This record gives sequence, C-alpha cells and structure tokens, in this order.
Amino acid sequence: MMLHLLGIRHHGAGSARSLLMALHEIKPTAIVIEAPSEGEALLPFITDPEMIPPVALLFYDTEALEEAVFYPFAEFSPEWQAIQYALKNNIAVHFMDLPQTHQIAINKAHALVAAEALRAQAEEPAETLTPETTTASEATDIIEVPAVSHYPLDPLDLLAEAAGFQDGERWWEYMVEQRSDMSSLALFKGIEEAMTALREELGDTLHPDEKRQQREILREAWMRKTLRQVIKAGHENIAVVCGAWHVPALAKEVAAKADDAVLKGLPKAKVQATWVPWNYERLTYASGYGAGVHAPGWYQHLWESHTSPELRAHNISTRWLAKVAQQLRNGAGLDAPTASVIDSIRLAEALAALREKPLPDLEELNDAALAGLCFGNDAPLMLIHDKLMINNRLGSVPSTAPTVPLQQDLLRLQKKLRLKAEASEKDIELDLRKDNDLAKSQLLHRLRLLKIEWGILYGSGSAKGTFKESWRIQWQPEFAIRLVEVSIWGGTVVEASSRYICDALEKAPNLSTISQLLDDVLLAELPQAIQVAMRCLEEKTALAHDVAELMEALPALANILRYGTVRRFKTTAIEHVVATLITRICIGLPNACSALDDDAAEAMYQHLTQTNNAINLLQNAGHTSDWQKTLQRLVQQIGLHGLVGGGCCRLLANAHVIDSDAVATALSLALSSANEPAYSGAWIGGFLQGSGAVLLHDDELLQLLDRWLVELTEDTFVHLLPLLRRTFSGFSQTERLRIGERAAQGYQQTTTSVAVINNDFNAENANKVLPLLAKMLGLIYPLVS
Repeated sequence: MMLHLLGIRHHGAGSARSLLMALHEIKPTAIVIEAPSEGEALLPFITDPEMIPPVALLFYDTEALEEAVFYPFAEFSPEWQAIQYALKNNIAVHFMDLPQTHQIAINKAHALVAAEALRAQAEEPAETLTPETTTASEATDIIEVPAVSHYPLDPLDLLAEAAGFQDGERWWEYMVEQRSDMSSLALFKGIEEAMTALREELGDTLHPDEKRQQREILREAWMRKTLRQVIKAGHENIAVVCGAWHVPALAKEVAAKADDAVLKGLPKAKVQATWVPWNYERLTYASGYGAGVHAPGWYQHLWESHTSPELRAHNISTRWLAKVAQQLRNGAGLDAPTASVIDSIRLAEALAALREKPLPDLEELNDAALAGLCFGNDAPLMLIHDKLMINNRLGSVPSTAPTVPLQQDLLRLQKKLRLKAEASEKDIELDLRKDNDLAKSQLLHRLRLLKIEWGILYGSGSAKGTFKESWRIQWQPEFAIRLVEVSIWGGTVVEASSRYICDALEKAPNLSTISQLLDDVLLAELPQAIQVAMRCLEEKTALAHDVAELMEALPALANILRYGTVRRFKTTAIEHVVATLITRICIGLPNACSALDDDAAEAMYQHLTQTNNAINLLQNAGHTSDWQKTLQRLVQQIGLHGLVGGGCCRLLANAHVIDSDAVATALSLALSSANEPAYSGAWIGGFLQGSGAVLLHDDELLQLLDRWLVELTEDTFVHLLPLLRRTFSGFSQTERLRIGERAAQGYQQTTTSVAVINNDFNAENANKVLPLLAKMLGLIYPLVS
C-alpha cells in the first residue's frame, strides 16, 4: 500500500500545477482531500457545465444560521484541480476533515461558555481599590493581558525568516510556486521534510489559543481516522491532498484507539451543505481553509500561463505587463506606449536577476510598472488594482444544486428579467414605464426589504418623483446566507418579503418607522403588506400624542402622495392619514414648542424644516394655509426658544407670508437689549441657518445684525462665538465674502439716483448711431412712441 502525502498551499497556482504533475505520475486509485466530509455528497455537481469557479462550499447550522462556514475554491486551487482530476478519471475521491457537524457545535459550545463567563464577571461586585493599596500583582489580576504566542500564526514565517525572506508567503512563492528544476514528487517530499522539522521545533503548537490548538488536534485525528477507512476499503495507491502543515501529523503513526479516544463524545449540530457562487475579492480573505491570497488576479494569470499550451511560462511577465498597460489605457485613461511596456519587461527581468530569482514575480512586475509605466506615481496602479490584482470575477453554480426554494425563485427571476448577478459594480438605469424595468425595480426593492442589498439607489435617480431609477448593483457571496436566513418567511421573493415586512410593521415602535416602511412597501409593490401598513399607520396615528413623532412620519407620506402616481397605486387612504397628521400637528405644535432647552429646540427646528418641506411638496392650498397660520402663531408666542422663533420667521419670509419690513421688525425685536444675548444669538441661528442670501438683499437686516454684534460686550461675544460661527459656516464661501465686503464698506440708509451731467455731450454725433442700435435691437427707426 502506497500513501502519498502531498502538502500544498491553499489557492496556490504553483502548488496546483505541481499537484497535477504528481497525480499523473502517481496514478492513484483514491484521492483524499482536506475538506469537511459533509461536502463529499456535493462533488457530482462539479462536473455540471454550469459549475464555474470561483465557488464555495457553504456549511450552515439549520438551527442557528449565523453559524456558517465557507470553503472557497478557485480554478487555481489545488483541491479543485485534484477533484477535477479524480472525477474525470473515475477515481474515488473522499473528504477527510473534521465534519462541520462537530466544528460548528464546538464553536457554539465555546461561545456559550464565554457568554456565561462574561455574565458571571458582570454580576460579581467590583472591589474598590485605591492607587495606594493596589500592588503590581493585584494590577495584573485586574487587567487581563492576553497571552502572546512565541510563534507566528503562519508557520512558514519561521522558515522564511531562516531563509532571509520577509514573510512566509514570499518564501513559499520562491521555493515552491516558481520551482521548475525538480520533479513534483521530490518537491512534495521536500515540503514534508521542511514541515516535519518545523513541527519538531514548534512542538505541534501552531495556535497560541488553547481552543484553536485543541481544534487542530481533533481535525488531524479525524483525518487519520478517514485515511484508515480508505485503506480498509482496499485502495492500494492513495494520494492525500492537504495543507502542508498537516503532512507530518498524517505521516506519524498514531494508534487508532488514541484517535478514537480524542474524538469520543464530540457535540453535534444540524448542518446543511450546498454550493454557492464566490468571487475573487472574497478569496483575499482567510475563510474556511484559513488561507487568503492577496492577488487572485495574479494567481489566475499564473495558472493560465502554466496550463495553456499556446502560452509559454517565460511569457508570464510580458503578458502581465501588457495587461497593466491595457488597464491603464482603458481603466485609468492614461498613456501606456508599447515602448514603455518593453522597457518595463526588461526592468522586471533585471530586478529578478539582481534579487537572484529565476523569474520576475509580482513584486518585480509591480516595481517595473511603477517605474516604466507610471513614472514613480503609484496612484494609477491603485486605480486599476481591483480589476487587475483582484480580477473580481463571480462564479456560478448549477441550478440543480441543493438550495432553499427562495433562492431557486430568485434565480428564476434573475433569468426571467435578464438581471445577472455579478461581482463587479454595475450601474443600471430603469424606466418605470416599461414593464420589465418596473419588475426589476420591484425585485431590487423586495430584496432590500429582506436586508439583501443587491442594489442601492443613487444620484438623482433615487428621487421617486421621476419615471427613472438609477441603481448600482453588486452581488455579494454572503447573500446566500441571508437567503437561507429569510427563507423561513416564504418560498418566493414576494411571499418572503411580504411576510417579513408585515412582521416588522406589527413590531414597529413608532409612527415614523411605519411611514418609512410603508414607503418601502409601496416601492416593492406588495399588496398584502400595503394593507397591513395602512392598518398599522391608522392605529398608530390615532394613538400617537407626541407632536414630534407625528412630524417625523409626515415626510415619507408626503413623498408617497406626491409621487405615488408613477407607481400606479391609489393614495386615497394615505391622503386621509396625511390630513389628520397635519391637523393634529397644527393644533399641538404651540404646546410642543413651549419650554424647550437647547437640545430639544435643535430637534424641533429640524422637525419644523422637514414638515415645512413636506407640506410644500403636497401643494395643497388648505394644508399650506393651516401650516402658515400655525407658524405665525408661533412667532408671536411668548417664551418661544430663539432658534425655533428665528426658524419660523425665516420659513414665513421664504413663503412671502411676511414682507421685508415685518422681517426687519422681528429681527429688531429679537436683537433688543431687553432680551438675553443667548436668545438673540439662537434667533439669528434659526433665521440664518443654511443660507445668508437674505442679508445680501436687505441692507437694513445686515445693518441691524452688525450693530448688535458691535454692541456686545467682550465676554458675551466670546460666549456666543461658537453659535455664530456655526451659523455663518453654513453660508457658501461667496456669501461670506460678499457679506464681509458689505460690512467693510458701510451701509446707505437710502439710495438716491444722481444724474450725471456732461457739458461736452454732442447730441448730433449721438444721433448718428441710433439707426444701427435700432437695427441691433430689432426696433424700427425712427422710434415710434
């Protein structure tokens, strides 16, 4: 019986190439791979033409969906190539890692213990220690200092340090990924010897965390147990594909009873597994295998170069720098001449020679591109980083793969609406007058209700008053988990989103939340949820007594009324609710504005502004009249906070309800010496907040304000300065400049027209130009009065 231990680097293109060469040489009867055993049942789907990497095995706890693990595979992943080789050659393939049934259960148990420890610690009475009585040892007991491992988490870092490399990844790239001067089996034998020496040095201690170290012991015990089962099944020539760190543990002779004792009594969880699409951006994160690669696009390039017959390995640098130049031209709009590409290739090869490397790697190519194509400026390379280094492609899985009904319905809708899930950002413009575009909009809004942010509205397209919507869509692999989570609400997108939002409406804490949810529901066009939302809205409106809560609810409802016709739904019931809200706001607002402190006044000012905008949006003469009368009552109200009073005066002035003389009178009263300076400053803040144009168009107001500021005492001025600065900082730079110029030049009480008399004026010469002027102005000469 032959057992070949092939230690690889997860997602290493060079490892995948060497692994395939070794498998062709070994010709195994069985291949055993480091992956959770539950995934073995899903292997047949890999041969489906619709299965395109990158993809991931998703394992999730059916009773606690937040407990989920992804095991990603790229085209250049050694595990993926091993599986492909086995399936194409009818070779038995098995997964040997500790099942996620146990791993997830262990995670939950550890989390429960940690939560109980925190709860117990919180319930313990804290001892009062004075600085004089606290000793050094006691201080150590008070402050928990986490244990610092003597060894790095990545064991390759130690080998890299011994060989003079910066980190383990660079060492592995040089020693393994780029090796072409030795047979593949000899390479894997060398990896085994290096890892054996390293584990002897570390004493099998990779993780400083005792729990994580215990997990490694369990995993390796299960791997050995699986290998015994494969051997017992009669396989004589077995290839084992696993992370290089585990090779010595699998080569070690350990009694079966010892492993069984370690694995005895492991907890279990109810775990399901499926295939989900993955993308290269997520491949940069450590997940599942605990390995991430910093430049998946580079690894894809390496893999294509090694496996395509028409692409020679020595052309790796040429093709890569050609891609860089292409992206600089198309993606960044910069010049990248062919001559500069040639110079960069030569520079990369020279750098590799100076650094004693057989071929330029990504470090040399980046340095060469920076010097030869970007002239030392790294900004262009940063612009093309995602498209080049990450190459953010999204994989796909077969429609026959096991999924929840909700995900199947979403896939059906994506195909029907021709709305493809892509990893890269994409901007789309939807014309809501077209049925297909309207259906796309409804789908995106329904998914947003389910907290699946596939698309976000942006720019002017987010205004619901137009017949167009502008969306930026980008699919994330994590949405697969969210689809499983919300599948309890229904088997279709319509059913799940409707039930989910109905539950949220029933639990909504206040009126403003309901009104916002109603707006979202109408955009998603969910009839059942609309009925529930209207019922909840009417009930909350009848019970609400807080005027601020009523004012918070109004803007969303005003949006619905103003722009509802585009979405083709009736708004009669909402009109009744809005009328009730405005009436109750107008009645209760004077009392709500009494005895406000500064914070409450600031909040009320925001409510007033939003309510005023909402009522203006409705364009209802009756509502506008009632609102303006309420504002006029507030301006006259005794004891009103200055910020609210100034804000009401500005709203009335903007609506031309009061003229400039009335505004000047109100400002004069607010700045009267009978008032506290703080009140006057707050009134100015409310009146001028956001715009100083009124001061530019009325010298009298500017003069009143200037005189008031000059008459302030030094202490009062310093006290009010932050408020005044905040007010004036809201003005545009042009407004501030012009106000300063006006104040510096002084003011004129009256404006007098002065006729300019020039005794040298020649009327005869002036009359000569009149025909030409008349022709230019389109008039008939001589002019007829």
